Amino acid sequence: MAVEQFVSKTLELLQEEREAEIEETRIWQENISLKDLQNKGVCLLKLQIGSQSTGLYGRTVVVLEPRKHLGFLSLPSNSFGPGDIVGLYDTGGCTPASQIGTGIVTRVSQVSISVAFDDSNDGLSFDTGALHNLLKLANDVTYKRMKNALNTLNGYSNGPAANLINVLFGDSKPSMQSQPIKFFNSNLDDSQREAVSFTLSQRELAVIHGPPGTGKTTTVVEIILQAVKQGQKVLCCAPSNVAVDNLVERLARCKAKVLRLGHPARLLESIQKHSLDAILAQSDNANIIADIRKDIDKAFVSRLKMREKGERVNFKREIGELRKELKSREATAISQILKRADVVLSTNTGASGSGPLKFLPAEHFDWVVIDECAQALESSCWIALLRARKCILAGDYKQLPPTIKSQKAASKGLSLSLMERLIQMYGDSVVRMLTVQYRMNSAIMNWASKEMYQGRLTAHSSVERHLDLPGVACVEETSTPLLLIDTAGCGLSEMEVTDEQSKGNQGEVDIVELHIKALTEAGVKAKDIAVIAPYNLQVDLLRQKLSARHPELEIKSVDGFQGREKEAVVLSLVRSNRKGVVGFLAEDRRINVAVTRARRHIAVVCDTQTVQTHAFLKSLIKHMTEFGEVRTAFEYIQDIVPQNYTRDHKDTKANTSATSSTSTKQKVKDQPPNRSKQQQKKCPGSSSNENAAATEKHTKSCMTALTEEEQKKNRCAEIRVQVESFLKDLSQKELQFPSSFNSHDRLLVHQIAEELGLVHESKGEGKDRCIMVARPLVSTPEKETIPNPQSEPMCQPTLDLKSLHLDRMKREQQKREEHAQKKQQQNNFPPAQAQSSKKPKSAKGKNRMKADEDFDTLLDAVIKAERVCSFVRCKASVLMLGQLCLFCNRQYCLSHHIPEIHGCGDKAKSHARMRISKEGVLYAGSGKKDKSMDPNKKAYLQRKLDSKLKDMSSQRKPKNKENDS
Repeated sequence: MAVEQFVSKTLELLQEEREAEIEETRIWQENISLKDLQNKGVCLLKLQIGSQSTGLYGRTVVVLEPRKHLGFLSLPSNSFGPGDIVGLYDTGGCTPASQIGTGIVTRVSQVSISVAFDDSNDGLSFDTGALHNLLKLANDVTYKRMKNALNTLNGYSNGPAANLINVLFGDSKPSMQSQPIKFFNSNLDDSQREAVSFTLSQRELAVIHGPPGTGKTTTVVEIILQAVKQGQKVLCCAPSNVAVDNLVERLARCKAKVLRLGHPARLLESIQKHSLDAILAQSDNANIIADIRKDIDKAFVSRLKMREKGERVNFKREIGELRKELKSREATAISQILKRADVVLSTNTGASGSGPLKFLPAEHFDWVVIDECAQALESSCWIALLRARKCILAGDYKQLPPTIKSQKAASKGLSLSLMERLIQMYGDSVVRMLTVQYRMNSAIMNWASKEMYQGRLTAHSSVERHLDLPGVACVEETSTPLLLIDTAGCGLSEMEVTDEQSKGNQGEVDIVELHIKALTEAGVKAKDIAVIAPYNLQVDLLRQKLSARHPELEIKSVDGFQGREKEAVVLSLVRSNRKGVVGFLAEDRRINVAVTRARRHIAVVCDTQTVQTHAFLKSLIKHMTEFGEVRTAFEYIQDIVPQNYTRDHKDTKANTSATSSTSTKQKVKDQPPNRSKQQQKKCPGSSSNENAAATEKHTKSCMTALTEEEQKKNRCAEIRVQVESFLKDLSQKELQFPSSFNSHDRLLVHQIAEELGLVHESKGEGKDRCIMVARPLVSTPEKETIPNPQSEPMCQPTLDLKSLHLDRMKREQQKREEHAQKKQQQNNFPPAQAQSSKKPKSAKGKNRMKADEDFDTLLDAVIKAERVCSFVRCKASVLMLGQLCLFCNRQYCLSHHIPEIHGCGDKAKSHARMRISKEGVLYAGSGKKDKSMDPNKKAYLQRKLDSKLKDMSSQRKPKNKENDS
């Protein structure tokens, strides 16, 4: 690619990106309320000043907090980070008129945000009792610096980077030179040593590809130290302040002469002593510079007091000379500090010629090192690349790419990083990949290695199988590196919200809370756990649920954890819908970052039926089901799905296809040797439990030889045989299955019991969880004869009056026939016989009459019960006004017809959950979804209509009266 073509295309794409950013800001200002801006993460409303201090070399640091006295303990989910330019406003809004000042974010936590302000001549004053709004401001400085760098590149002819430019655009090939190396760090592995040797032997270009946990920063530090040893001057850059500060800390430990450029407010406290401001304040020229500034201030005051024009001119001349001297002394001091440093570090944009580097000659630097290159726009890399003859690029282009607002510009090539472009151009000839990782358990690593890194990663022996931590009990949650919690078929659908970019899932929040509880009770510290969610709304829901109980627990979006690591990671994927839409979870690199943050344990909470519509996410689910443990949401929330809810065969097959076979295989595997006795204990039950356990053991031994489909069918058949044999054995009141049954087996028991009309219930928690099946309660005839209308409603079918009436008519007809037959026999018998048979006949007739009277009493009782409310002790008539309950089929008055009042609340909830699960839509409150227009949007459209009508009215021409006449 020719340089001119690259520059013209990139400038065009940068302009599109800039216009997209401006348009987004304009739309926010016109159409979006401050509350919506806060939901998007770019604004924080109604903050109070917690503290104010002077620090950071004369700058004022203000700590802003939520209103804790009203119960707001944490900040809403936001995208603020160290180094962001923000505006502080009063509660009148976020308009220029209400702006108090602009500052730079220095620190962000879940409970506060610190902002540094540069004092003006008059100073800044903050009302500590008032409330303030904080808004992230757009910054065009970066855009201007990238544009200037590209224009310089286009006209670059003679300079230190001339040969490098030819290599980076393919006009000439990279060259090599071999030289012996003595490593500073003797603990480097083979791939790291090879990367260092390769980098030092290259004349113009070297690329270090460092997957997660492979020691990329360690390798880069070794390369820089080797360069300094050779007498080279190194300019080291990265796209973010955090990445630069990380390198400063590592290099300072190795006693290298480092200098950190940039605003002190953007730097970590631990490395501020290495900043230009700090070193300048301690230099020999510091006192002289301070005296000159005092003289300038005195001259200003004296000039204002003078009334004569000539004296004011003299003071003006004196101030000009003092400023010239101040500028010269500052330039000399900064130049000396820069030249003494072996390594100068800054962000990509901080290396521009408009900053402190303007005091250095163009040929000062020999090498440029750009860390995290894959996260930076190529145009930002050229700001630093034009200053040296050799460049080293380090990063991982399989992780998060640079953030771009214009999708159109991204699709045209703006998202292609310099690192990716060079790998596409030269392949492995300029790249060395680090292959030994020191972070993850091999079970976590293997998926990323296979899907993203061609299977080349290997786990170091120190982390390959690491699971236990000091002080952490070995329970099921801490003894498995991979845990998949599947919510498919459990009705935990994602929340429907108006903002398409913000999604939440309250059901997954509840499951995450229970899993965090299990980890912390086992001894895992909250500070060692990360909860990651891809959406801001889910992050907010998780913080509301967890932050108060676990203040040290980090809950952030995926982007906030780039470059970080934790012992345990809980990942909530949020998306659960009938259409299988996964949104921006389809960004493979984002999921790769989320999973590879974990060292010992990763738990993924998701709806496998939804996320498996995307191939990359499907590979993750497949890996976790094959090599990890799979649970369903049934094991965490007992009442997620009603017990009387059975899916049809097709839905059940679809839901369990991903988890059933492997879940069964994983749950029935041998118990780890270090598990507690309590975990291995079975639930007590009837004598049939031993047979059930023996049958289950036999099934386990046969499963390995069967296909997944055969396993599912055989397992279902085995359980059905046990249940049917229980039905035949009338001596057993209930059948209790052992606690070793996994979630899928328990689901099969639920379904089979539902088909056979049996009572089924899960008992216990965790490993002691088991399922019980019993016969339904059947009333005796004596209890059925005279139902009491005032008794508690039992959800049983009412008596059929029509059947009773027909039965009665049939019996009366039989009685008449019998009576006629007896009478005929009596007429044929002799008087003696008739006399002798008279007494028994009379007794028999009395019995029949008594039975008729009992039946009439029964019928009257039933009719009476039908006329009054079925609620206990309620005698209100329901002949005219009444409500039939769908669940117990009884009639109630208007005061007691609500299911929760008369005892059918659980069945009503179950019915509602079943409907939500089938429809896949969750409406807030009762009734239909509110589809009314947003008031702010309505007001905007009204203003737009009024403006249009006004323009049309002004353009309308008056009629010509002369023509009309």
